[in-house]
Amino acid sequence: MDRTTPRPAARRWLGGALALAVGSGLALVGGAGTALAADVNNAKNAGFENGLTNWSCSAGSGTAVASPVRTGAGALKATPAGLDNAKCVQTVAVKPNSTYTLSAWVQGGYAYLGANNTGTGTGSVSTWTPDSPSWKQLTTTFTTGASTTSVEIYTHGWYGTAAYFVDDVSVFGPDGGGGQDPDPVVPATPAGLAAGTPTTSTVPLSWNAVSGATGYKVYRDGSLAATVSGTSATVTGLAADTAYSFQVSAVNAAGESAKSAAVSARTAKTTTPGPGPAVPKHAVTGYWQNFDNGAAKQKIRDVQDAYDIIAVSFADSTTTPGQIVFNLDPAVGYTSVADFKADIAAKKAAGKSVIISVGGEKGNVTINSDASATAFANSAYALFQEYGFNGIDIDLEHGINSTYLTKALRQLSAKAGPSMVLTMAPQTIDMQSTGTEYFKTALAVKDILTVVNTQYYNSGSMLGCDGKVYSQGSVDFLTALACIQIQGGLDPSQVGLGVPASTRGAGSGYVAPSVVNSAIDCLTKLTGCGTFKPAQAWPTLRGAMTWSTNWDATAGNAWSNAVGPHVHGLP
Repeated sequence: MDRTTPRPAARRWLGGALALAVGSGLALVGGAGTALAADVNNAKNAGFENGLTNWSCSAGSGTAVASPVRTGAGALKATPAGLDNAKCVQTVAVKPNSTYTLSAWVQGGYAYLGANNTGTGTGSVSTWTPDSPSWKQLTTTFTTGASTTSVEIYTHGWYGTAAYFVDDVSVFGPDGGGGQDPDPVVPATPAGLAAGTPTTSTVPLSWNAVSGATGYKVYRDGSLAATVSGTSATVTGLAADTAYSFQVSAVNAAGESAKSAAVSARTAKTTTPGPGPAVPKHAVTGYWQNFDNGAAKQKIRDVQDAYDIIAVSFADSTTTPGQIVFNLDPAVGYTSVADFKADIAAKKAAGKSVIISVGGEKGNVTINSDASATAFANSAYALFQEYGFNGIDIDLEHGINSTYLTKALRQLSAKAGPSMVLTMAPQTIDMQSTGTEYFKTALAVKDILTVVNTQYYNSGSMLGCDGKVYSQGSVDFLTALACIQIQGGLDPSQVGLGVPASTRGAGSGYVAPSVVNSAIDCLTKLTGCGTFKPAQAWPTLRGAMTWSTNWDATAGNAWSNAVGPHVHGLP
């Protein structure tokens, strides 16, 4: 919160004129023969830097928060509830017969700003705005009466609406004698700068808080690397096995402090993740959720033993086309990244493959050029090295370019070696014919492809390999559509059946585990079929996949307890 919020331009000129007059020995007088003083902000704790000091909110509805803020390090959050509209007030000292400009910046739900001027003058005034996703300034004016020496200013929301936020309140006008917030001074230089444990491309930093600072600037080898509001930052994009020097400064509205004493850190050396365990002839794939969507939260160590391939969902894209990173979500319960890495290593030691999945319903990575293909391969392999992943899953659901995705996967395979696990999870429509970009990609990387686990859900009715239409959620749907992939050129060992683990795992297309097992038997043994029966059996069919291990756990592991042993029991 900037306690030196700019005053209106006309009043700023008046203050400058007064300074000029004083400096030259002149006297400026008003019509009544009195000197004109520069306007000030008469509001106290106008930016909520000191909590709710000088403010009072109805029914405990207000609190000072550190985010979102417009300036500084604090703002007001007020939440209407029941019959309370979350009104927050402050009594401001003013001068009689004077005009004041009242303003505040607001965000969030419906927000009102006003002044109760109970003396003579303009009376009470107010202004408001409907909900706003970004900061918006509200402004109004009032004139005090002949005997008015204080005015109550207020903000409030509206009944049943979302919380609103307020920052940088101002009551500009003649000094009412109540004093004003002091202008900030340049903060002191931060102390205690320390580097945490580096990775191959990042260095975590922390330092002591500085009184009066509203933010901090982090420097790498003398160049600005980041600006943050807290007392820690992770510098990214670094080269492996390289020494760097870091400094930090404190900033506020008055300016920037001197830089701290430098601290040096060397990024970790690049390591080779090494070959992962071999994928079984018949395998079960499960997606592990790196987020909380209401399903049972798991750590990697909690993933059910039935799963041979664990796809960590999901990597994140960056502003660089093709580049991916991974951000461990605190919601899943890990207290450190090291603990997560240890779980991956333990699963691999137990014979499981742990791979990183790219895409998902809401994620996407653009790979449509040679540069983006290389960026994808390099960044994916960096994740292999960093976390120990021994493969990658392609779950891009917003369109792909088969030419450049193929280049990216081949570059990654060349880096990771022949033991790299490569899986895909196209939507049903993406594998209806060999002319789709997904199918073309699968065929183009057939020599390094582990399995395509098509998502046989959220699709509606589709054509089978016999040209007939089948409804999702049936044995026929699974078998007749899997047949398309095999007839289209994939080896049966590269085909898996992707289904939801529970009714809550997808919008539609759930089938009971017994139906999945019947479809597997139909494809591998020609038993358990529905109306569609393949012309031949494909006993090397890879297996099945589910979304997700978390939804499976939510449903009492019914899916993995039934499908897992069935897949593993295939000859």
